[in-house]
Amino acid sequence: MTRGHRLLLENARQVVLVCARGERFLAGDALRSLAVLEGASLVVGTDGFIKAIGPADEIKRQFSEETFEERIDCSGKCILPGLVDAHTHPVWAGERVHEFAMKLAGATYMDIHQAGGGINFTVERTRQASEAELFSSFQQRLQCMMRAGTTLVECKSGYGLNLETELKMLRVIERARRELDLKELGRSGEIHVDNIDVFCEKGVFDLDSTRRILQSGKDIGLQINFHGDELHPMKAAELGAELGAQAVSHLEEVSDEGIAAMATARCSAVLLPTTAYMLRLKQPRARKMLEEGVIVALGSDFNPNAYCFSMPMVMHLACVNMRMSMPEALAAATINAAYALGKSHTHGSLEVGKQGDVIIINEARWEHLIYQFGGHHELIEYVIAKGKVIYKK
Repeated sequence: MTRGHRLLLENARQVVLVCARGERFLAGDALRSLAVLEGASLVVGTDGFIKAIGPADEIKRQFSEETFEERIDCSGKCILPGLVDAHTHPVWAGERVHEFAMKLAGATYMDIHQAGGGINFTVERTRQASEAELFSSFQQRLQCMMRAGTTLVECKSGYGLNLETELKMLRVIERARRELDLKELGRSGEIHVDNIDVFCEKGVFDLDSTRRILQSGKDIGLQINFHGDELHPMKAAELGAELGAQAVSHLEEVSDEGIAAMATARCSAVLLPTTAYMLRLKQPRARKMLEEGVIVALGSDFNPNAYCFSMPMVMHLACVNMRMSMPEALAAATINAAYALGKSHTHGSLEVGKQGDVIIINEARWEHLIYQFGGHHELIEYVIAKGKVIYKK
């Protein structure tokens, strides 16, 4: 009996699986090289999940009697997992381009914050904006992320700082989850929240307040995934490990003890190379974390203060400024970023049974996606979510 499938990607020069044995994350020696197939094809079923990956001749023989809604010839090209952005703040109103000039003139993040700018400026504008205005700008930002290869993105609220505005932002995110291609196709109806986050920092939330808020979120079933040790050493990493956090982000000022605690607790470190670069902060100690066995993930930290949509550029900065290898950076932007979001059982690698989220680049080696700084617009030919083409160059 002839069966129908959604998509056949055939004859790729390389298929970068990232994982091949069902790993939920990669750390330590597992990062020395990634699982890559040469001369391979991939099949996505009508349910949007991967049905087969293997040598092109073998797939051709196995599926010779079957039909596909779409076939793409990937000769000379590379197939990679859709990229996962593990940390963004994409719902807000009121650009802060004027603050970029202030920073270039020497003002620090906290100087601007204490003068009523920074987060305070964005909170005021976000409170004033209508739900429709917020959705329109959010939609445009998600499209930019998608064209840069992102197929799963973590979206924070937080610029409301009151219940009414926070709920408005969450409704905007939920509407995008229902209506747009770039999302995890999940439940609709009620607002769906996965994580609880706090900015643990001097002059913002201290360690005790952070502990109380995170524990309250954990008690109602939320994953802990929070900002810590960014501008000052706050012992946030140690707290995250103690509370069983899924992830702690930033960590520019993390202690050696915090790194060791995170490795033991399998709490992932979401590193944000754009933030350290744009704010001229000390780079997070990625090499120390990797050597200690921490699960290292990457995020763009897209927000009015770090305006970057592109995970390929984030990976490049991670390699150059944080001294990560290209396999380490790609794992951090796929399987480990998915792990940081509690999604690595369905996302972050190309394996049978996982969601068919894929990017195709017009080069014979996958490393070009990182090597060509700012070149992703020319490189990325297709972005595919659940086996459906959502972007074609």
